[in-house]
Amino acid sequence: MTVLETESISIAFGGVRALDCVSFKATAGTVFSIIGPNGAGKTTLFNVISGLSVPDDGRVWLDGEDVTALAPERLARRGLSRTFQNLQIFSHLTTVENVMVGRHRHERTGLVADLLHFPAVSRQNRVTRDAALKALARVGLVPMAQRPAGSLAYGDLKRLEIARALATEPKVLLLDEPAAGCNPTETKNIETMIRGIAADGITVVLVEHDMRLVMNISDRIHVLANGHTLAEGDAAEIRANPAVIEAYLGASGAALEPASACG
Repeated sequence: MTVLETESISIAFGGVRALDCVSFKATAGTVFSIIGPNGAGKTTLFNVISGLSVPDDGRVWLDGEDVTALAPERLARRGLSRTFQNLQIFSHLTTVENVMVGRHRHERTGLVADLLHFPAVSRQNRVTRDAALKALARVGLVPMAQRPAGSLAYGDLKRLEIARALATEPKVLLLDEPAAGCNPTETKNIETMIRGIAADGITVVLVEHDMRLVMNISDRIHVLANGHTLAEGDAAEIRANPAVIEAYLGASGAALEPASACG
């Protein structure tokens, strides 16, 4: 079943056409990757999908509903969450408190109740904390729940960002370069985590430059070049596509070689 769809998305900035008629469909519980060289339009497409940019033409559909140009907080209520390339961590809060922030859309108490310390606030905080711990468990960070987020290693911070996005209980999770800057061990942990998230039925839409990671975990891959769709297919089809090799990875195509059995 299609959960996320873009239909002929086009957008220009100052006369430069960043995206031109880009369409794709991502189905439930799969990993759908968007790749392309720098300047291809990947982040712009993510911005359109997540409500940060309004397309000049085209539509975005989430679970069959037209959500084009809805604000990010309204999209979150409908089941779409996103991480960003740059870490957005509250370093002075604990790890679990960072994830609790992501539960705000599920909170049922208001400002007055918080100020007057109503019993409902304490109950809500316990529910929120329990949900945050479950999100941390999905990314393997429960042992670090009480540590200040600022003390975590870089790879753990990347997983913390994903846990906070998961705390919104999304149907679709947009991951913008989750392995950027990670070492091979950290990248492998992220790969395992993404597989688990998709196995739970959440659709993962991934922008990533690590081709080994992309080829290992993607059910479908959409290739952009200069704002246009260059190709779409599974890993084997993309790996063998001469236009993709030439435009994105160089004539040798070495970066598209599948991982060896030894990893």
